Amino acid sequence: MFASPAFAQAAAGPAGGAGAFLIQVVPLVLLFVIFWFLIIRPQQKRMKEHRDMVAAVKRGDEVVTGGGLIGKVTKVTDSDVEVELAPNVRVRAVKSTLSSVTPKAAPAAANDPKAS
Repeated sequence: MFASPAFAQAAAGPAGGAGAFLIQVVPLVLLFVIFWFLIIRPQQKRMKEHRDMVAAVKRGDEVVTGGGLIGKVTKVTDSDVEVELAPNVRVRAVKSTLSSVTPKAAPAAANDPKAS
C-alpha cells in the first residue's frame, strides 16, 4: 500500500534484466556475423588460393613479383625462387612475394585439334 512505483519496478528488475541484456547483445552478434561473411571469410579464401598458387610454382612458370618484375622461374626451393628477368639476369625472390603465376605454355601444336 505504501510501496512506491520505483520500489515495485526495482523488485521486478532481475527477471526483465536478462531480456534487456539479450536485446543489447543480439545486434553485436549480428554485426559480427555480417563482418564474417563480407570481410573475414573472403579474405581467408584469397589467402588460401595464394598459398596454393605459391606452393604449386615450378621451373618454367612465368611469374610476377610483388614489385612488378616479370620473369621465368629457373629454380625453386622451399622458401624462394630464382627468376630470370632477362638472358643471364637472375634474381632470387621469396615465394610469398609472388603476386601471379602463369604456368608454362604447352606447345601450340599440342593444343591445336586441327593440327592432328
